[in-house]
Amino acid sequence: MKSKGYAALTAKAKLTPYVFERRELRPNDVALDTQYAGICHSDIHQAREEWGPAIFPMVPGHEIAGVVTAVGSAVKKFKVGDRIGIGVFVDSCKKCEACLAGLGNYCYENMTATYNSLERDGKTPAMGGYSNNHVVDADYAVKIPTNLDMAGVAPLMCAGITLYSPLKHWGAAKGKKVGIIGLGGLGHMGVKFSAALGANTTVFSHSPHKEADALAMGAHHFISTKDPSSLKGMKPEFDLILNTVSAEIDLNPYLELLKLNGTLVMIGLSGKQYPISAGPLLQKRRSLSGSQIGGVPELQEMLDFCGSHNIVSDIELIKADYINEAYERTIASDVKYRFVIDAATF
Repeated sequence: MKSKGYAALTAKAKLTPYVFERRELRPNDVALDTQYAGICHSDIHQAREEWGPAIFPMVPGHEIAGVVTAVGSAVKKFKVGDRIGIGVFVDSCKKCEACLAGLGNYCYENMTATYNSLERDGKTPAMGGYSNNHVVDADYAVKIPTNLDMAGVAPLMCAGITLYSPLKHWGAAKGKKVGIIGLGGLGHMGVKFSAALGANTTVFSHSPHKEADALAMGAHHFISTKDPSSLKGMKPEFDLILNTVSAEIDLNPYLELLKLNGTLVMIGLSGKQYPISAGPLLQKRRSLSGSQIGGVPELQEMLDFCGSHNIVSDIELIKADYINEAYERTIASDVKYRFVIDAATF
């Protein structure tokens, strides 16, 4: 199937129009016309080879929302015309402990990423969502509720599940106090989910001008961290704090805000290691943990939750020829709160 998209032909090169072919439909595959593709900061890291050796030409994109155009002979999950989403991974070993538990994102043999990876044959490069169509194993796609705006859904495939999964895993709910560090593409989804789950939600942000947005999204409190002393004197009363930023920050003051058995979860990826003091961990049996996207069953659960609560990402819709400018603006945190590409413009 011929595809038209945008690709980085070499590391750090600007993305340009690119024509390529996707595989023929296998029995358990579905084909879809992409309608919208989100831009994740990880797309930039990978296209610029900032996370180690990468595969080029690279068609980035793992936040995909589209409509099914064809189904393989064995597919029962989807039919032509269904609204469909594809997230960060498109395959896994299907037999390890993690996969059998519905957590293919933690596959012991490594998940097959939607792009910048090789298919399970170890030879065929996987091409991502910055294109007008896609072919995917039906087991790794999800149905999009009919009441949700498709453009706003696209970032849910990564930014959404990345926050929903830890909030659910660590029990965010009424009677719990949750902190979200950062109000960007990831953080703003954390605020919406935490509030919808009933948790008392606080945003920690170095951008004071985002306070009104945070409160409008459901946050109960906003703490400006532009002045580092702003955390001093706060009580250790948080059950859960999620760090969504990729910048280097001192995590120790946040650890001290956790109550007994509280957890600080790492979500954003910094290029450098964090210095952690053991003292705050020992004092109240606190935990430092991490979380990476979510499995396909939880991805569907999240979309159904979004459908019930009318939750989508706040986006800026762009044409494909604006991708390179969008990359620069994403790096500068100059977007509210996620760029999404109109796939009709590829």
